Amino acid sequence: YAEGQRRYVESFSTYARQFLERMDRPDVDGIDGLLPAVALEQKNAIRSSRSTLGTLTELADYLKVLFAKLATLTCDVCGEVVEPELPGRVADRLLSEDDGRRLIVTFPFRTGAGKDAVVAKSFLQREGFGRLLGDGGAVVRLDSPEGEKAHGKVDVIVDRLVVRAEERARLVEALETAYRMSHGEAAVHVDRGDAGVVRVDLHDDLRHCGQIYPEPVEGMFSFNSPIGACEACRGFGRVMAIDMERVVPNEELTLAQGAIAPWDGPKRSWERKELREACAQAGVPLDVPFGDLTPAQRHFVLEGSGGKKGWEGVRGWFDWLESKTYKMHVRIFLSRYRAYVPCKDCGGTRLKPETKRYKLGGRTVSEVLALSIRDARAWLTELPKTAEHLALGPVVDQLASRLRYLHEVGIGYLTLDRQTRTLSGGEVQRANLTSALGSGLVNTLFVLDEPTIGLHPADSDRLASLLAELTARENTVVVVEHDPDMLRVADNVLELGPGPGTHGGTVVYSGAPEGLDGVAASPTAKALRARRGVRKAAAKDLSKAKGVVIENARAHNLKGVTARFPYEKLTVITGVSGSGKSTLLEHVLYHGFLRSRGRVTERPGAHDALRGLDDLDDVVWIDQSPPGTSSRANPATYVKAWDAIRGILSREPLAKERGYTPGTFSFNAGDGRCPACEGAGAEKVEMQFLADVYLRCEVCEGRRFKDEVLEVTWKGYSAAGLLDLTVDQAIPLFGKRSAAGKRLEPLARVGLGYLKLGQALSTLSGGECQRLKLAQHLAQTSHRPTLFLLDEPTTGLHLADVDRLVENLRALTEHGHTVICIEHHLDVIAAADHVIDLGP
Repeated sequence: YAEGQRRYVESFSTYARQFLERMDRPDVDGIDGLLPAVALEQKNAIRSSRSTLGTLTELADYLKVLFAKLATLTCDVCGEVVEPELPGRVADRLLSEDDGRRLIVTFPFRTGAGKDAVVAKSFLQREGFGRLLGDGGAVVRLDSPEGEKAHGKVDVIVDRLVVRAEERARLVEALETAYRMSHGEAAVHVDRGDAGVVRVDLHDDLRHCGQIYPEPVEGMFSFNSPIGACEACRGFGRVMAIDMERVVPNEELTLAQGAIAPWDGPKRSWERKELREACAQAGVPLDVPFGDLTPAQRHFVLEGSGGKKGWEGVRGWFDWLESKTYKMHVRIFLSRYRAYVPCKDCGGTRLKPETKRYKLGGRTVSEVLALSIRDARAWLTELPKTAEHLALGPVVDQLASRLRYLHEVGIGYLTLDRQTRTLSGGEVQRANLTSALGSGLVNTLFVLDEPTIGLHPADSDRLASLLAELTARENTVVVVEHDPDMLRVADNVLELGPGPGTHGGTVVYSGAPEGLDGVAASPTAKALRARRGVRKAAAKDLSKAKGVVIENARAHNLKGVTARFPYEKLTVITGVSGSGKSTLLEHVLYHGFLRSRGRVTERPGAHDALRGLDDLDDVVWIDQSPPGTSSRANPATYVKAWDAIRGILSREPLAKERGYTPGTFSFNAGDGRCPACEGAGAEKVEMQFLADVYLRCEVCEGRRFKDEVLEVTWKGYSAAGLLDLTVDQAIPLFGKRSAAGKRLEPLARVGLGYLKLGQALSTLSGGECQRLKLAQHLAQTSHRPTLFLLDEPTTGLHLADVDRLVENLRALTEHGHTVICIEHHLDVIAAADHVIDLGP
């Protein structure tokens, strides 16, 4: 992919290249037959709150076109449908109501007075208009004495005709001319016999009940446009405000016990006195738990009594504090109690309230975006097939095909307004896959990194069929995958190995999937022939065992879920994509645990109660995000093994003789690192139109340290030499019982023994990052009961390494910890003590 992308970018001008992603030239002698390449990664690098599933897949763009062209407007006053009086529509109405009658089409025109009137009438004559409609319906010529006297607002005649079907085109043309000359205003004067001549005023804009409504445009239905974005939240759907859940974190406390958290402590004695006096006057008890107070009493405490001289409440106190934000300590204090809350003006829809007037298929654009992909498909199918609808066929076809693809890749449960940054890496990858399918690309190379991540086995077949659809369009698809089902449906399998890291890097097998079984050196073949045994847990009913209990979880897709997670056991949460696994584990349990300990976090998903947390000391969330942001971090520093190694080097005789300390052997600080590259080993050269080039430091030759520091060796290895060792090489060198060995050993246990001690963490995959975090916790000696939460820990793991992962999870439970993980891998499910299956 890197070479294909590089060649593509180099085909542009130097000006255009600066706006495109820049890739390094890969270390390869040559690549033949390379196609334009598209890579779909499993990482979710999107952090913008503006990006949603709808914008990512361009569905929001097609929807705004659909609404701008087809949506109907309802009047704010009477609720009736408001339609512009377009010439064709007016002509059809006149043909149905006044067929055979005479009419005159006019438009209003202001002539002014004196010389202005003469100039205005000359203009009308040059445009071909020679008659006015006078009082009483009389026709007056412009050049007649009566016409010369006319001034001010006059009705200029465009045409006089009899309403007949064969005159429809003439009538439409007259109305169009009238609208053009008067900027959207016209009138028809119909002779209705005994009823006399009836004047009907027309407007080509949206008017009803004395109000003029704006013409629908695409930007009106987009929260990324200033035309449609809510003015209060600027299209984000949320605003920063005081979060009363943080103000009253524990509703079991009474007001006397300090239920109001910001008023706790000696500095807030005056506020507490005011609260006591106000509650005494209002009859609010101080000795009743805050959660047991009536809604009116809670409202009084938090919001106040109203009035200028009344009790202002806790919110009024915060409003007063807002006037003091020029002080640093006040801003810091307020930040502890602020949180993002739904915008009151738009209700979290991100759009101006005015967009609610426009509906299509009985729904506003906000309501359509709030639908799941499954429901959005049904809504689109049920739209009436009008002439305007058929004219927008390409738009409707794109919407239908992209919604179908999203459903078939297994994410039909997601709503279109779901923020992209809240999606898993696998969900983002499959969403991007639908964009590729919807674009109709041909003769393109698609590179996918484990697309089955987060996908239930029941959904894998649909994903495989979509990949086959890509190849049917003469595209080439290359997939990095460990899923046995995906291996079997491939046209060609290429296995690299036979081991990881320095033990791999060669082609073990290349050919049809059927031929893989006969390759003796293939670890994949061995795993497929006989799934390696894992330590299965003894069957035991744990439904009533002590543990963490979530009651009535209702966030996102969850429908009143109550679940129990036994202490000191391995619990696996399973279920099809969209059943609510991540919501239950992260949004409800993880954020609920943090909120219960008073930590600043986002609002937990809706639930009634979380019980059993008091017996746990802490919670650890292990996902696939990069472990830290430092570009200098490596496995040795992350598990703190380098601290022990620096100590070993500093105790060498030469180091003692020169007065070196452990700090001398640090490449992040100190006097021992290379002054030219500051311990990085390479210097970055920024190239404006090409990829940034990292050149090996000429001073230290990539070894990070000064020459005199590298003269200190231990067992023949300098500091640079030790960083170049793999974990598997370093452990026997230091010894398993040494401080460094104990820190490094968990890396080998989680299958990362092939990593070099000095390898940058930024080069690790999502699965490697997750297992590195797990190794860090395995290296810690703390036995305080901790709740470990993992999201698909088998991501990126070969079939042969899954049992090793299970053993590590077991090691955590044997040390008194509680482990809960989301997983689809059958071997992990079989090894679990307790399984919770969400669905159906």
